[in-house]
Amino acid sequence: MHLLDDITALSHAFGTSDYVQGGGGNSSAKNADTLWVKPSGTTLAGMTPHSFVALDRAKLGRLFTLDVPPDATAREVLVKDVMLAAVKAGQTARPSVEAPLHDILTGAFVVHTHPALVNGLVCSQRAAETVARLFLDALWVPYIDPGYTLCMGVRRHVQDYTQRRGRSPSVILLQNHGLFVTADTADAMRGLYGHVMQTLRREYEKAGIATELPNPKQAPAEAVEAMKQTLRALLGPDAIGMAYGGIFAVPPEPLSPDQIVYAKSFPYEGPLTRESVAAFRARRGYTPWVAVTPAGVFGLGTSQRKAEVAVELTLDAALVRQLTDAFGGPRYLTERDREFIEHWEAEFYRRKQMG
Repeated sequence: MHLLDDITALSHAFGTSDYVQGGGGNSSAKNADTLWVKPSGTTLAGMTPHSFVALDRAKLGRLFTLDVPPDATAREVLVKDVMLAAVKAGQTARPSVEAPLHDILTGAFVVHTHPALVNGLVCSQRAAETVARLFLDALWVPYIDPGYTLCMGVRRHVQDYTQRRGRSPSVILLQNHGLFVTADTADAMRGLYGHVMQTLRREYEKAGIATELPNPKQAPAEAVEAMKQTLRALLGPDAIGMAYGGIFAVPPEPLSPDQIVYAKSFPYEGPLTRESVAAFRARRGYTPWVAVTPAGVFGLGTSQRKAEVAVELTLDAALVRQLTDAFGGPRYLTERDREFIEHWEAEFYRRKQMG
C-alpha cells in the first residue's frame, strides 16, 4: 500500500539520532477507516510496511466519548483497553500510547520526534515566546502528562487553533516533550521538518551556542575498568549491562519524558559505597541507571542495550541542556511531572520491549 510505503520511508528518515533516541518517537498513516501506527517499544528506524498496527478509527474514536475515572492508574488502564479493542483482527503488537493523538490530527501522515535542536527550545525558560516569534503557524502546547491526558489536552488546543485560524495546525511544539508534524504527503512532511530544523539552527548560530556537545573526555582505560568492577560489585545484577560515556556534565534534573523512561530522573552521584547506594535507592525508589563517577559517566542496566540507551539519553539531555542557553536556560520537569512518568504503566512496557 502506497501509504505504508511512504510512512515507512518517513519513519526511516526521522528515525536517526538527530531526531530520536532509544525507542522514542512514533509515526502513523491513515485513511478514512484505518490508522496504522508504530507499535510501542519499537524504533522508527526499524519499521517496515508490515510493522504498523492497524486500528479501526471508529472504535478508537470512542475514546473521546468515555466518562473516564479521575484516578490516573484506572484511567490509563481503561484507555489501554479501548485502544487494544480498536486493533484490527490478526495483530498482536501493542499500538503506541499516542495513537489517539495521531488519529485527531488531520494529515494523512504524522511523525512525532524529540530532536535535541527542538528540545533545546521546548525545554527552555523562554519557549512559549520564542515559538510565537519563530513559528507563526505552529501550535504551542504547555506541558501535559503523556498518554490520554496529553491526547485530550492537545485535542482541545487543536480545536481552539482551528476555530481561530480556520485551519488545523501542521506543526505542534509540546513543552518539555518534542514535536508533532502532520502532512498529507511525504514531501510536505520533509519540508515542514526542514523548516523547523533550519530555523532553529540559525537561532543557535546567532546565539553562539554549539549544536553538538564537545567530545567527552575519556579517563584512562585502567581507571574505567576499575570503576566498572566497583559498580558491578555494588549493584550486582542491576549492572549486568554497562556502558561508558566519558566525562561530561550531566543535568541535575530531567528535561523530558524519554529521559526519565530510559535513564531515570536522577543520576547517582556520591561515594561509591554500599551504604550510599542503599540511601539512593531509599530516597529515589530505584537502583541507579546512570552513575557519575570520577572516571566519568556510566549507563547501567539489566542488559547491555539498556545501559547503552541510558548513556545515549544522558548525552542527549546534556546537549539539550546546553542548547537551552539560547532561550534563557533550562526548564526542568517538576516533581509531580516526574512521578507521573516514573509510575506510568505504558512507559514500563516501552522500556521492557528493549529486553
